[in-house]
Amino acid sequence: MKAWQIVSDGGIDALHLADIPTPEPGPGEVRARLAASSLNYRDLMTVKDPGGRNLPYPRVPNSDGAGTITAVGAGVTGWREGDQVASCFFRAWSDGVITQAAMDSALGGALDGVLSEEVILSADGVVAMPKGYSAAEAATLPCAALTAWHALFEVNPIKAGDRVLLLGTGGVSIFALQFAVAAGAEVFITSSADDKLARAKAMGAHHLINYKTTPDWDQAVQALTAGVGVDVTVEVGGPGTVSRSVEATRVGGTVGMIGVLSQGDFNPARVMRKSIHLQGIYVGSRRMFEDMNRAIEHHAIKPVLDQQFAFDAAPAAFHAMQSQQHFGKIVLQV
Repeated sequence: MKAWQIVSDGGIDALHLADIPTPEPGPGEVRARLAASSLNYRDLMTVKDPGGRNLPYPRVPNSDGAGTITAVGAGVTGWREGDQVASCFFRAWSDGVITQAAMDSALGGALDGVLSEEVILSADGVVAMPKGYSAAEAATLPCAALTAWHALFEVNPIKAGDRVLLLGTGGVSIFALQFAVAAGAEVFITSSADDKLARAKAMGAHHLINYKTTPDWDQAVQALTAGVGVDVTVEVGGPGTVSRSVEATRVGGTVGMIGVLSQGDFNPARVMRKSIHLQGIYVGSRRMFEDMNRAIEHHAIKPVLDQQFAFDAAPAAFHAMQSQQHFGKIVLQV
């Protein structure tokens, strides 16, 4: 079978398409024939800087995939050949609080990922695809969608009428937009492109802020909320934006800290003075994934697919991710 591998620190164009033996599942494992894999910013950063993550070579990238179970290992119950499944980001986080052991089981980083034709996964590290989903759609869920779900419904769960601030229009933010709208929240969203803001409005966003023309976007949010601020901010920017996210969030509100897309300094004093709940969000557990999938089916939510690439064109897909022109998710057909 074929698998894409990181074999050096040469970046995207150094990815190697290798022929490797088809693996066999061990006890408690399943093998899946992948049909699709989606890209996340974390996958791009892993490919660009494997040395910074102390990854051994070769390493198969990507955490998110979906396909069909082709073999079941000894002792596995609940799964059989032919079942349609999506990978969990963590091989070993079924439920409860995250642990070091769970973090050490992340696909496409600590362990080989899913950018290959067939993969071995833990039987506890897969979930059934949502009903009516294609493999390409299901492959968008394990990281971006679950991260958005975790930020909105697992820390301080939002409810109808709550105000939610989203930064940008990447995979996490667009899923968060869909989930927040389904929950009846009032959604604020930022972008540097008016055409992307228009698309977000068509999907249900209520307040649109272009952060290029309105660099003090936190003050714009304050003005739109009569000086109160939003209840929850899904913070994907990192050090360069978190201070403004805190300012845009109400006293006692929640900032879900997810991304590291920008650089900057952060003074935590305002977190204390506003009694902000600043919570790190690192994807989520299998139980959260299953809860999210039930909501997806109930509300008939479908992911936004920006571009799809052939498996052999994986480097082109990573370059598309790097360009930051996408709206929603980039998917590879395997």
